[in-house]
This record gives sequence, structure tokens and C-alpha cells, in this order.
Amino acid sequence: MPALHSHSLARAPPPGASRAGRASARASRCVCSAAPPLTNVLVVGGGGREHALCWRLRRSASCGTLFCAPGNAGVQAEPGVSCLPALDVRDHAAVAAFCARERVELVVVGPEAPLVAGLADSLRAAGVLVFGPSAAAAQLEGSKVFMKDLCARHGVPTADYAVFTDAAAARAHAAARGAPIVVKADGLAAGKGVVVAGSVAEAQAAVDAMLLDGAFGAAGAAVVLEEFLPGEEASFFALVGADGVAVPLAACQDHKAVGEGDTGPNTGGMGAYSPAPVLTAAMQEEVMRVCVQPTVAAMAAEGVPFTGVLFAGIMVSPDGRPRLLEYNVRFGDPECQALMARMRGDLAALLRGAAEGRTAEAAAAHLSWSPDAACCVVLAAAGYPGAYAGGEAIGGVEAAEATGAKVFHAGTRRDSPAGPLLSAGGRVLGVTGTGASMTAAAAAAYAGVDALQWPGGFCRRDIGWRAIKREQAASS
Repeated sequence: MPALHSHSLARAPPPGASRAGRASARASRCVCSAAPPLTNVLVVGGGGREHALCWRLRRSASCGTLFCAPGNAGVQAEPGVSCLPALDVRDHAAVAAFCARERVELVVVGPEAPLVAGLADSLRAAGVLVFGPSAAAAQLEGSKVFMKDLCARHGVPTADYAVFTDAAAARAHAAARGAPIVVKADGLAAGKGVVVAGSVAEAQAAVDAMLLDGAFGAAGAAVVLEEFLPGEEASFFALVGADGVAVPLAACQDHKAVGEGDTGPNTGGMGAYSPAPVLTAAMQEEVMRVCVQPTVAAMAAEGVPFTGVLFAGIMVSPDGRPRLLEYNVRFGDPECQALMARMRGDLAALLRGAAEGRTAEAAAAHLSWSPDAACCVVLAAAGYPGAYAGGEAIGGVEAAEATGAKVFHAGTRRDSPAGPLLSAGGRVLGVTGTGASMTAAAAAAYAGVDALQWPGGFCRRDIGWRAIKREQAASS
């Protein structure tokens, strides 16, 4: 087995350490520079993405008091993070009042639903600095129709499409276009509202499920039928500041299908890894030039400027051209886990600088990446993405982390402080490993997986296979 590199996932000293120990730790992070002003931060969300954000923020020299609402059992166990399960993030006034009371200077909104619901707007109106888009700008993810129409108006390369609210018309269009064809629910569907139909019958069944049967509720009140784009899919992330400046972050690939070999229904993501070899440095520059920057400019021109993370789903065609599949308006999950494992610098200062409109300055000072690869393997409850059981006991987390992996929690809970760790969702844990190659990173992640004790959980055993296949070909 290749040597495993676990140094990048080492834990920071807990805030309860001695004053000398804390000073020493801070000095090690801020060599030969004055300590930055501390920023109190609230992270909104309770999944694996938010656990990863809190874990990285806690390692930021400028991060002061750190809260997470609602958080989960894994976030609660992180030294120096306070979970707020009683703070209802749907109550915008309550969140604003909490920020005023606790002197929270920056709110980082993790999931898409609160952004689409306008939490960032409400907090900004209350004078709270927010990293995340307005409700109007969050339509880039909240409405596939909005996103496709914007791209069409501004020449962003994406698949041909048609929009329908009438099932008969949509069925006829699918028959006329033939298969393969892609059927998408217009609204938010937890990553599951996309069907890549291999036959006309499958496409028509997806149309009926969305428009007639209400499979995705209001999210499926309109559907987008898209041209199928062949190629290799990847995820590209850019940070967009309040000044309209977009800075590239990094590329990932995720595995949406539930089964090995990318088979079975789509999920919210069964694993992810970074970097993504298909998105070379030249390709990333092309994505910024033809997708990200024109989109940021278009949003500003149409009166809905975007601030936050712009997550571009990219299809790299067989001839090497990038085309946009979709946008998300936040860090991905589980992509965020892999990104945070590789990110260096001061995340709190970076996000605050972007929110204040000092994007280029903040990125130059606070953003860098480890050369190591990172691989996140998701453990899900049996039956996911369909019906699954909850409340199952999970053991071995400490043993898993003793291997050098980091276990990020997504759907977990403890019913009492000393009680067992219990499953509380479909996607439950994201075991993340790093290494000098993707082969080593995947081996590190699966070493952590194999140390866990959860008979009711399952995972794919081939996360990172495209990158590993490239490494094997290069070494042969």
C-alpha cells in the first residue's frame, strides 16, 4: 500500500487547552505576522458540508467564537464549536437577533434551501455580514428554468433545452427528440430531481412522475427537458465577492449514482474527490472565461448580483470542450469535505473579505491548496436514496480517525451527551482521506471506513476510480 499522508487532517488544539498552548498554536499558524482581528462566525446548516466548514474555520487564525445552527453530533464534538439545535434558521428574525446578541460578525449559509428562502437578504437588512447569495441570485440553483434562460440570453455554453408545465407536451417533445435525454425538475429536489433517460419511455415516465404524480412537490411543477451531453462530468468552484470579483477555488468530481460503476438512481452524492484530473489548469481557465465570469457579469447586469460560492457542474465533451450542466449556489456536499481537506490559509478571513468586497486581496492573502489529493467516501443508510431506517447505533469513529482519516458527520445525532452515536439521515458519514496520490487518498479513506462499526450502513467501494485509473495508466 502506498504511504498514507494524514498530516493535513491533524486536529488543532482545543480552546480548552492552556493559554500558553493556544498562543503557541496561533503562533504556528501566523508565523512572523501580527494576529488578525477575530471574527465571530455562525455557520447555518447541519450536514457534512457544514461539519467540514466548521472544522476548517476552527483552524483559521482569525476565527473567534464559532456557532453552527443546528449542527449535528459530529459538529458538536469539534473543539471550540457550539451547536444551536434550538435556533430555527427558518425564523430569520430569530437568527438576526441571535447574531446581535452574540456579536456574530459573519454568517456562512451552507445549504441551498435557506438561501432560496431569503435568509441572506433578511440578515443583510439587519446589518449582518453574510457569505451567500440573495434569494434572487439563488435562483441560479433554485430554478433550472431561470438558470437555463440566463445562460441562453448571455451565451454561456450549455445543453439545448425546452421547458414544460404540461405533461402531454413534454411527453411529445421527448418522443420527437429521442433518447438519451435528460429530464430535470425545475426546483430544489435534494440532488435527486434529475433523470438521465436512456429511452423515450423512461423519459416519459419521469415527466409523469414530476408533473402528474408530484414526485418532487412544487419543485416539479415545471420540468426542463435537455439535450444529453456525452463526456466526463466534474464540479468546479469559484468564490464570488460582493465586489463582483470571481476567484477560482478548485475542481472536484463526485459520484451521484448510488451503485458502483456509476449505476442506479441519483443520490445527493456517494463520494467525491479533489483535484479532478479531467479539469486541467487550462480547462479551469476556460471554465472561468466562458462560464463563471460571463454568468457573474450577467447576474449583475440583470440586477441580481451574486455573492457566495458558485458551483458549476461541467461536462467535458469528448473533444475537450467544457459545457455547463447546472449551477449550485453553495459548496457541494460531499465535495466540500474534499475541498476543506485540501484548503490551506484562513477560511474565515477569506470569506469575510469576499463578503466585504475585498475578494482579490483576501484570496491573495488567505487562499492556498495542499498538493495532496483528498477522497471522501459517503456511508449511507441501507435503502437510500429510497426509504431507510434511522436511529441505528454507529461505533468506531475514534478508531476510524486513528487511521488518519477524518470522519465528517452528515445525518447523526446523540439523544443524550453520553449516549451512542445514532444515524439520522440517508447520507450519514463522509470519511475523508488524503494522500500524495488519489490512490493513496482513497486507501486512506477506506481504511477509515473499514474501522467503523455500522451494520446498517453501506458505501460505494470505487470512489475516485477515474482518477485512480489515470494514475495506473500513467505508471504502466
